[in-house]
Amino acid sequence: MTSSSGSSPKLAEVLVDVLALARSSVAELLAALAPRDVDVFWLRVHEHLGDALGPLDALYGRSHDVSALALELIRRAALAAGTRSEELRGLDHDREIRPDWFQRPSMIGYVAYAERFAGTLNGVADRIDYLCELDVSYLHLMSVIRPRQGTNDGGFAVADYRNVDPPLGTMADLASLAASLRVQSISLCVDLVMNHTAAEHDWAQRARAGEQHFRDFYLIYPDRTIPDQWERTLPQVFPELAPGNFTWDDGVKGWVWTTFNTFQWDLNYANPDVLVEMFDNMAFLANQGVEVLRLDAVAFTWKRMGTECQNQPEAHLIVQVLRACLAMAAPATICKAEAIVGPDELVPYLGAHDVVRRECELAYNNQLMVMLWSSVATRDVGLMTHAMSRMKTPPFTTAWCTYIRCHDDIGWAITDQDAAAAMVGGASHRQFLTRFFRGDFPLSYARGAAFSSNPLNGDERTCGTAAALSGIDDARMRADEHALDLGIRRLLLLYGVILGFGGVPLLYMGDELALPNDTTYLADPEKAGDSRWMHRPLMDWQRAQRRRDLSSVEGRVFSGFTALIGARKTIPAIHAAGTVEWIWAGDPRVAAFVRRHPSGGKVMVLANVSEFDVAIDPHIAERFGFVHPVDQLAPEEELIADGALRLGPLGVRWLVDSTDGGVHPAVMPVTSVSPTDGVATVPAIQ
Repeated sequence: MTSSSGSSPKLAEVLVDVLALARSSVAELLAALAPRDVDVFWLRVHEHLGDALGPLDALYGRSHDVSALALELIRRAALAAGTRSEELRGLDHDREIRPDWFQRPSMIGYVAYAERFAGTLNGVADRIDYLCELDVSYLHLMSVIRPRQGTNDGGFAVADYRNVDPPLGTMADLASLAASLRVQSISLCVDLVMNHTAAEHDWAQRARAGEQHFRDFYLIYPDRTIPDQWERTLPQVFPELAPGNFTWDDGVKGWVWTTFNTFQWDLNYANPDVLVEMFDNMAFLANQGVEVLRLDAVAFTWKRMGTECQNQPEAHLIVQVLRACLAMAAPATICKAEAIVGPDELVPYLGAHDVVRRECELAYNNQLMVMLWSSVATRDVGLMTHAMSRMKTPPFTTAWCTYIRCHDDIGWAITDQDAAAAMVGGASHRQFLTRFFRGDFPLSYARGAAFSSNPLNGDERTCGTAAALSGIDDARMRADEHALDLGIRRLLLLYGVILGFGGVPLLYMGDELALPNDTTYLADPEKAGDSRWMHRPLMDWQRAQRRRDLSSVEGRVFSGFTALIGARKTIPAIHAAGTVEWIWAGDPRVAAFVRRHPSGGKVMVLANVSEFDVAIDPHIAERFGFVHPVDQLAPEEELIADGALRLGPLGVRWLVDSTDGGVHPAVMPVTSVSPTDGVATVPAIQ
């Protein structure tokens, strides 16, 4: 099937029949709505039901009544729409009028564990002013949904989708926080764990109690015969923490599929009841004011014998159904795919298939993240330029989430093919990166740590805060002011690229203050075995008080962030609907790309990944259509000196064309300071 539009004769008939049945059977669920809102709901059903029917038929048409499934999903959507608050219904209308709300240059993301950031949800509400200082318009609070007690994979072993982790507060507190954030035009993002539940979830408990309906929610086998067949092709996600993919459970008297940990039971999406209940959870969270649902582990949701059981076509169909149903019930809420997969498998999560389909609106661009760290380690952009050039352009109604780190480890997802094209060995380069960022390579400035080393295939992932991986921690420990300045420049260069790339840049909590690695997790028995906690520090509000002191590290980094964010908001071409063309700047140390928007605006981003001054072709911008290029990060600075366009050590430039109206005098330039001058009063990124 090439399209999920429901356009085949069979599905067209089903569409008509389902709409007729739905009109008569769910009317009472919409009784609390005004007639106008009822009409709007049915308009949305007409618009989006076709997007759901095709995938439903492909997933379940051979074994289930697709009409009955579609009718049940409409019923759940109507129940959610009928109980949605007036404020959120108004937000729905606004988002339908401005569907590009999440694509705009003003969209700035911030990611934090609620407990690590401010203790409780009410504590987060008390810190909204701090987020406003950074012009944050998207807040991802991680793992607020109630997990199992004890070890819980950083909160991703969900025991109850309908309640908040008790130490953080209540679901009412979450709804109140979402409303407070909306007042400041900040959209709340929370995690929806798609692939599994905790073994303590009510569904799992009822499966243990012998209820066949809930036993069918999971993949449970009486002996090792079938699990051993699956294991032949299944990789191990956490080979050190949780080897194997199946766990014996005495309660269900069987082997349970547990991809991630023994206490995380994989859901069986071949059972359509699982998909219906998961949509119900999505609609519930949307009605609490959640505006972005991060679909955790979505790539693992469909199992097929003889494969790795990741990125199966059905995983995309599942998301297409869920997105369509969410658009009926709560169109202000969008989906973000947490699919940390190879570069060729990324864009489909945004709907780029043989025929473009409406799937997730957001997805992580982990390829850019990996390539940026590789480039600053090697001081060479050849691999990044090649790998990023061959990435497909996502549909114009979607956006990448760009980032340089997250709550998880960094997996060095560099393909052997991309490495070979850049004249390096894939395995050897990945091993180099793990050593370099672990700090075990000669002259490395990084102070990271290993995570989940696999001696069988040499795979090793990396942990560490951005400050630790960019050299700031090492410089502070050695009291080396020159190295410290370079570390700050390196951190701002990395963020300078992702902020200029387009989409939604995600700032991970503490990076704006250069927070160091946190080793206190080693004293906590529940966390000591998971090195990822070293880059999940408690927010240091004492350090934050120094953010306005430009002689401090915190002040230099924070002011650098605010300068970049302020400049980004003035460049229309950074809108996510644009296109990116990676180009060769003539020097292997300089990354370069041109971003163009259909309206005609453009921006050229140049980034020097080395610690030395570089000079490149002074006409590089003119070759790509710029008539009068200027640096939006320093509008009053002359670009050309001694016949060349110059970038300082670890310098970033955002070139705009003054003929596009891209220069705004209100943007404050960032002072250029040489590393040899000692501590800069304002971070240098030119």
